[in-house]
Amino acid sequence: MLDRAALEAAVAAHGTVARVVILEARGSVPRGAGTEMLVWPEGQSGTIGGGRLEFDAAAAARQSLIDGRDIARLYPLGPALGQCCGGSVRVLTEIFDATRLATLPSDGLWARPLPGVSDGTPPSCEGLHFGWFAETLAPTRTPLWIWGAGHVGRAIVHTMSPLPDFAITWIDTAADRFPETCPAGIETAIAAQPDRLAMHAPTEAMHLILTYSHEIDFALCHALLTRGFGFCGLIGSDTKWARFQKRLMTLGHSQDQISRITCPIGNPALGKHPQAIAVGVAAALLNSPNDEITSGDGTQWARHS
Repeated sequence: MLDRAALEAAVAAHGTVARVVILEARGSVPRGAGTEMLVWPEGQSGTIGGGRLEFDAAAAARQSLIDGRDIARLYPLGPALGQCCGGSVRVLTEIFDATRLATLPSDGLWARPLPGVSDGTPPSCEGLHFGWFAETLAPTRTPLWIWGAGHVGRAIVHTMSPLPDFAITWIDTAADRFPETCPAGIETAIAAQPDRLAMHAPTEAMHLILTYSHEIDFALCHALLTRGFGFCGLIGSDTKWARFQKRLMTLGHSQDQISRITCPIGNPALGKHPQAIAVGVAAALLNSPNDEITSGDGTQWARHS
């Protein structure tokens, strides 16, 4: 599945990039067909499995950037690469700039002949077919708004930013609350009054509230209950949440509405270390079906559109 958003971001940042995708995997291999990474002269993002395979594929991709041409190549993962997997992968490297990016379909299936192949009929399903390769463009990412750039906020952002499932917006009250360098692809926003910004969030967005201030947290809960959301999680103790519920009811929110907010977030069994909370939150979001999220303690997090 082609991650168009990541490709667009890389082209915007680097001008021309090489997209390396596994066409076909046979036998014991690190990653399967469809796995991708992006390569540019000074760096890369994503992974096709690491080790000598990735090293050689990245080097070949940088040569393709110099040559300006796409290539398809078979890598046997045996003695030739010094890996013990024993299988093989066929890899396609394609060069993208803004002009080529504009030729991609907006959604659906993108089929193209492999380098050196020009005849035949385009396939109607994903995969490798008689010299053609077809991929579905990744669906729109779920908007995830993370409120707070403290220890837990940073841990969650760094854990979830490499994942293709979410479009992350990271908000805090001042620029110096963010780290000097944020992960690629993250949108940051500074809001002196975060609850006012919350009123402009997409109504289908997911929210994680973990600011340095209980009053800001409470104002965000009130604003998001008023605005509407897909999911809302709040960091805090049972005591904090009990007090919030009483205050929210005095502002006119019903118990059914308030219960849509999940507090606490994460998996209590993993502990309270910021990274442990981040792992629990990420696992719950990734393992969730469309209509509910189940946390490590068995609590179901409802998702509403």
